[in-house]
Amino acid sequence: MAARLAGPRLADLFTPKLITVLREGYGSVGLRADAIAGLTVAIVALPLSMAIAIASGVGPERGLYTAIVGGFIVSCLGGSRFQIGGPAGAFIVLVAATVAAHGVDGLILATMMSGLILLAIGALRLGTFIKYIPYPVTVGFTGGIAVIIFSSQIKDLFGLTLSGPEPGEILPKLAMLADAIPTVTPAATLVALACILVIQGLKMLAPRVPGMLVAVAGAAIAAWLLNLPIETISSRFGGIPQMLPAPALPTITLDRLVTLLPAALSFALLGAIESLLSAVVADSMTGRRHRSNCELVAQGVANIASGLFGGFCVTGTIARTATNVRAGARGPVAGMLHAVFLLGFMILAAPLAGYIPLAALAAVLAIVAWNMIERHAIAVLLRSSGGDALVLATTFLLTVFKDLTAGIVAGFALGALIFLHRMAQAVEVQGGTPLVEPDLADDDRAETGGRTAYDPSRATDRDIVVYRISGAFFFGAAATVGATLDNIGATPKAYVLDMSAVPLLDSTGAATIEGFLRKAVRHGATVWIAAARPAVRQMLHRHGITPPTAHFRGDVDSALRAARQALASNGAT
Repeated sequence: MAARLAGPRLADLFTPKLITVLREGYGSVGLRADAIAGLTVAIVALPLSMAIAIASGVGPERGLYTAIVGGFIVSCLGGSRFQIGGPAGAFIVLVAATVAAHGVDGLILATMMSGLILLAIGALRLGTFIKYIPYPVTVGFTGGIAVIIFSSQIKDLFGLTLSGPEPGEILPKLAMLADAIPTVTPAATLVALACILVIQGLKMLAPRVPGMLVAVAGAAIAAWLLNLPIETISSRFGGIPQMLPAPALPTITLDRLVTLLPAALSFALLGAIESLLSAVVADSMTGRRHRSNCELVAQGVANIASGLFGGFCVTGTIARTATNVRAGARGPVAGMLHAVFLLGFMILAAPLAGYIPLAALAAVLAIVAWNMIERHAIAVLLRSSGGDALVLATTFLLTVFKDLTAGIVAGFALGALIFLHRMAQAVEVQGGTPLVEPDLADDDRAETGGRTAYDPSRATDRDIVVYRISGAFFFGAAATVGATLDNIGATPKAYVLDMSAVPLLDSTGAATIEGFLRKAVRHGATVWIAAARPAVRQMLHRHGITPPTAHFRGDVDSALRAARQALASNGAT
């Protein structure tokens, strides 16, 4: 069965998913499901938003402002049904550096500038180009950010007393932390360890229980009852306001705009990458597709609004978005209600938040950092090829020891060079090939090159979709191929992917096929991969694409026969 889809209108590309969901019909059942999901996400976001803000060098209340204002707008105007917006751990390094150099007022202005940049990126429909970042680069910089986040929490995890301001660079930071080992606070260490054990224990034994909130609340109660000698939110920051502040503009001058432009560009680039990665994760979990440029426009508006209310960078958050999906959300209303519930928590429970130990929030971020490291993906990339391992290592090391922008730029450039090298090796030279090939008939005669006669059953079989991928399947083509695979049409019972014309497959392409396989299996369909070259098949195997997840055949006809026999056998049983 072949399906040809008409291209969407421009207006459709920028229609928020909220409008789409309302047009589909939204009733009390959907509202009830979204309310439960929104409450679940709010419970997770409450301690996490404060922890990220503190680690970023600002007060905990600014994390709540960001989650409430930014989170509401991201869900209301965004191009994803399930995206949850708010402060993200990936921004901690950049935000902390901006605060140190320009103060909180400079951070707010840079945040609003990044919102304008994101608006421009989305309006110019450049969101598609964000997807061209190679898979090893995203894995590498995510792992690098995780290491930096964890290193920034060592001080509060152990209650250390430093001899001076904590350095931003990781090597001087680790040297200062090592010198401060004699100042370890046993109470803070025990609280942090207890929180980690509670969070991980509840994740294994009772995954539906909000482990982070339980751990933080328990730590606050213990600190209050036992009068533990440890730092709390109240002792360091003086508590949390019970209401959002009035909107206000930061100080704006031409000199400040020029000075803060690099920070704003970094916020916009990272925000675009993080939000679209988060939307892709939601797509892979639900089988839906987001509108990338609409999502970026919403992120831009959210960052501007967050700055107006004293918040900082907003982006799509993978962990909270995944929680939203698993909690049974039906649409963007869940994300909007998550923001409303957070506002309610702030109004009712702000005085109690002052008792929360900073060691408990550091434990939360330590767990977040550990979960950010894609250990399985790293192992696969290290096995897949020397080039992928080099891109991964370069991005990771530059992110940790230089900065995020350098890591992404160097990783992307190195990935492009390795792709060109692989393409040069994949070129096949055929002697005597004319400049313009003759028009050949579709039959089986030897003089026509052995082409097979047209088989109409390939296009009319409603149970099997045959899809042919032609050309190098690398990071630049992965987004297009992935979108096409997702939009083939009605869900069939089997897919046949003809890869006879794919001379090269990189790790990003293999990851795209892997994501497609997960969706197919979830819908009860089998996948047959036909005529894959040895190098292509080897790359697929390294990414875990092996039987029974996918079945390999030497050509399309044998794949079709095997698929039909399997369907007939299943029908007979």
